[in-house]
Amino acid sequence: MKISLSPLGLGCAQLGNLYHAISDETAEATVRQAWDEGIRYFDTAPHYGLGLSERRLGEALSAYPRADFVVSTKVGRVLEPNPAGASRTDSQGFVVPAAYKRRWDFSRDGILRSLEDSLTRLGLDRVDVVYVHDPDHHFEDTVNGAFPALLELREQGVIDAIGAGMNQAPMLAEFVRRFDLDVILLAGRYTLLDQPALDDLLPLCEERGVDVVVGGAFNAGILATASPGTMYDYAEAPAELVERAQRIAEVCERYGVELPQAALGLPAAHPAVVSVVVGAHDPGQVRLNAERFRRPVPRELWTELIRAGLLREDTVLRPEGQS
Repeated sequence: MKISLSPLGLGCAQLGNLYHAISDETAEATVRQAWDEGIRYFDTAPHYGLGLSERRLGEALSAYPRADFVVSTKVGRVLEPNPAGASRTDSQGFVVPAAYKRRWDFSRDGILRSLEDSLTRLGLDRVDVVYVHDPDHHFEDTVNGAFPALLELREQGVIDAIGAGMNQAPMLAEFVRRFDLDVILLAGRYTLLDQPALDDLLPLCEERGVDVVVGGAFNAGILATASPGTMYDYAEAPAELVERAQRIAEVCERYGVELPQAALGLPAAHPAVVSVVVGAHDPGQVRLNAERFRRPVPRELWTELIRAGLLREDTVLRPEGQS
């Protein structure tokens, strides 16, 4: 089923205290700011803060009409009580007590349990989109368990759209070939610094009418500021990558464009991409990213980046005037 996603979405990992803790009030204000900026698509997952992101998102969205927003969550990690860990901090990047533990489960029963638990945390009777989350090392279980279960749920009308969310393109492309998917969430693999999705995935999605949501447009930090940062995909960026980002920033500057603006503009310009999802720790970050997203990027900028060898020659741009 085709669903309508706002062109800019809010990624809600930060609502789960990704990297550092925020208060419930800041989380609520962040969602409210997103709403005020016209954002109507919100992406979360049980993984994010061991359920904290889902709980906070559900509470914040309870102030708005259910028909006016789209929520996606993910399956593949089931949360189980872990009382012995309550005095420790989660080890996967979220500043929350490790009172639950994640267990990989891509079986039919695991998918059903995960979705039921997510609905409880969100306080919703349905979610619009369900993604299989990071099945990199669970291909067979996903093919034989997760997707058949999700296809059944979609057929029953329990969910509107199904797909997968991953940090790699080849397996996503294989899922698109094998299953009748509605949408995929591609993180970090169609950015100013990394475009392997052009090889196969994006052309395949165009051909099959599968919508693409892009996350990780800043590659976890290096593209998030006017001067390139030093973090790339959650690790220290190699010097040559920082130097390449700097060269891109210099070209951007000549066109009056900030590096983060171009980082958001590139995926948004691809005809298969329906939404770019960006996370935020506070309302100010939401406001800034929304402002960047709304600013047009001159097509000449992309042309110059391609000519300079800083973007692939097969970069695809949406026809002018088409949104």
